Amino acid sequence: MAVQLNHTIVAATDKIASARFLADLLGLPEPEPFGPFVCVQTSNDVTLDYLETDGEIIAQHYAFLVSEAEFDEIFGRIKAQQLAYWADPAHQEPGRINTRDGGRGVYFDDPDGHILEILTRPYGSGG
Repeated sequence: MAVQLNHTIVAATDKIASARFLADLLGLPEPEPFGPFVCVQTSNDVTLDYLETDGEIIAQHYAFLVSEAEFDEIFGRIKAQQLAYWADPAHQEPGRINTRDGGRGVYFDDPDGHILEILTRPYGSGG
């Protein structure tokens, strides 16, 4: 079997709200509970398993490869919700998207400060 990412744990102050934020924004199925987690299923069978914590949350980066049409839909929801967005993960280029490798990418934050990204072409893929 080839090695594949199966799931990752995402720390959250409110696991239900954070999981719904991601699922709604990306147009994914309703999050499902599993033990102490609330899980968001992606189309490549990777889950983001949200776990509530009272401790400090250290921001992580999660990138999602999407089609051009999905980018338009998700970016439309980002703008409709008036979320801040950037062309870069360091938040130095506000209100812009990037066009690296002939695709499009944009960064935005979740309610706990995790840096989320959607991109239409993997970085380094040319273009």
